[in-house]
Amino acid sequence: MTTLRVSLLLLCVFAAKVSWADEYQETVEAFRAAGAGEFIDSAYGYAVFPDIGKGGFFVGGAYGTGRVFERGVAIGRSKMRQATLGLQIGGQAFSQIVFFEDARALREFTSDQFEFGAQVTAVALTAASTAETSTGGGASTSVTSASDTQVKHYGYRKGMAIFTITRGGLMFEATVGGQRFDFDPLPNQSTGGGSLN
Repeated sequence: MTTLRVSLLLLCVFAAKVSWADEYQETVEAFRAAGAGEFIDSAYGYAVFPDIGKGGFFVGGAYGTGRVFERGVAIGRSKMRQATLGLQIGGQAFSQIVFFEDARALREFTSDQFEFGAQVTAVALTAASTAETSTGGGASTSVTSASDTQVKHYGYRKGMAIFTITRGGLMFEATVGGQRFDFDPLPNQSTGGGSLN
């Protein structure tokens, strides 16, 4: 009977790890299909948030959890929090990915309580989008949605590029300013290794 319990426990742990891997992989693949493939393939690392909930009634907020990857390997967990003031009613759920151009940008993000400035925005994509993207610093990127709406993006800014996918619709300008991130490294993982700048 004890062997059966241990076997069931191990099976549950394995299933949880597989579903965790699938959730993040599926989110990355959704961003690839929406036009961020060049960033996924060339970025030094990225933070993936499969499900961020946002809502408000004059005072609002957003919260989500994610994983941080360095060269394709998970190195830690991240929590995102955002508080907003102003005219707002309703709620929304979206996925977000933050790309790091180099080790310096990854180190900055994984520092204690990193925060985006008030004016930071993201490129909004949908799963039906087609895109022409550029990872060049400052080069204009144009993303065309299924409804032919153009969204401009200018490559990496300060070593980071941010994309969102709103489930069930298109968010024309995704304001991510004021988002605050906490980082917890996974055991036996380092961040921003090497001497890349």
